[in-house]
Amino acid sequence: MNNRVTGSFIVLGVFLFLAGVFYLETFIPLGQWADAVGDARPFTLLGDGWFDVAIWWFKFIALVLINIPILAIIVFTFKILPRDLKAIVARQSMISTPYAWLLVFFLVPFGIVLKISFSDIALAIPPYVPTLKDGFWTMLSGLDLENYTFIGAGAVFAGFVMLVAAIALYRVVYPRVRSAIVSDGNVGAFASAVVAGSALAVSVVCVALLAGLLGLLFPVLQTFVDIPDFLYVAAYLSSLRIALISTFFTLLIGYPIAYAMARAAEHWRPTLLMLVILPFWTSFLIRVYAWIGILSTEGYLNQFLLGIGVIGEPLTILNTNMAVYIGIVYTYLPFMVLPIYAALEKMDDSLVEAAEDLGCSAFSAFWLITAPLSKPGVIAGCFLVFIPTLGEFVIPSLLGGSNSIMIGKVLWEEFFNNRDWPVASSVAVILLLILIIPIVLFQRNEQKQREIDG
Repeated sequence: MNNRVTGSFIVLGVFLFLAGVFYLETFIPLGQWADAVGDARPFTLLGDGWFDVAIWWFKFIALVLINIPILAIIVFTFKILPRDLKAIVARQSMISTPYAWLLVFFLVPFGIVLKISFSDIALAIPPYVPTLKDGFWTMLSGLDLENYTFIGAGAVFAGFVMLVAAIALYRVVYPRVRSAIVSDGNVGAFASAVVAGSALAVSVVCVALLAGLLGLLFPVLQTFVDIPDFLYVAAYLSSLRIALISTFFTLLIGYPIAYAMARAAEHWRPTLLMLVILPFWTSFLIRVYAWIGILSTEGYLNQFLLGIGVIGEPLTILNTNMAVYIGIVYTYLPFMVLPIYAALEKMDDSLVEAAEDLGCSAFSAFWLITAPLSKPGVIAGCFLVFIPTLGEFVIPSLLGGSNSIMIGKVLWEEFFNNRDWPVASSVAVILLLILIIPIVLFQRNEQKQREIDG
């Protein structure tokens, strides 16, 4: 019990320290104070860095002084709690520790990137004007969304809102269209497709009409959705297209592999599982580089096809989107195979045997029994492939050409070639907000699966 309480207070102290750092860095304009001192700094013989060190120690001492009364209040409150409530608080604190730690490691980099995204580019090191230099409230009063407007974030946001509105409207319209078109409860595949298509068409048309009406009533919204440079929106759309297509082909290849592994003899399964995991024993960069030697004009694939007479001249595969698809499917195939295999291995084979005994063909038994039971693994695999592929940088840079525009390449260009950190940070923030959608859906799917498994 004492160890739990001690651990809880250690975690609480870390969070108070981080909160205090955020407070001192944002609400106290120490940067302005440093500029005011300028060349009047005393003791210049100590070097130029002494003043920054002094400011850091001032922040640390102020932070300790701020946390002392807060810790005293927390300790007093904890002591007067009932014993059973103390145990609950200690247990929950210990359980939440790793999640809170991961959250801090996410929020701190995100906060830094978000801060830079509101800055202006400058010929300096680092190459931007600090926005928190004059304090947090001063930054808010002069908040500039120019970087987000430049990359077309307004159009991306408007498209996201329209998509959410269309999905919400579809969930409302679908039951009504279903009851209007289909009279009885038994709905075939064709009737289901007609109902879904009709509901989707009605939802999209209604959302489009509403968007057009808002544009006519509020012309200022037109400036919000303007796209000064289509490069960034094109990169988002291209990344989305490549991620979706790659996920589809990864599923198309990964599902049969996982199915074969789950249906193999039990003594062969560890070996097959090791073969799937084996590529992780090699560097990711080396594996991608190896595909250059395979897909190039003088590579092994073209030499093999020329040798057997299938083609008369070498194929141009490298530096195309085809090479990007091949690289992504190869790299992320284990992430698709493993969750599907885990779902299929848990399935009771007697269900398929019972379906076949009742007259189902092998395909019908698979479609009615195996496919629904493997759905959680398919969803998990698709998310595990789609989420990292959307921001992929290495594969399109090494295997793709100039036409393979993905948001990861754009981020690299802005950060390291153009040295435009504010615009690059804006692109990264929008990408992160887009990725939140599949991450949340993935978490909801995992939660539902845990509830089903009991």
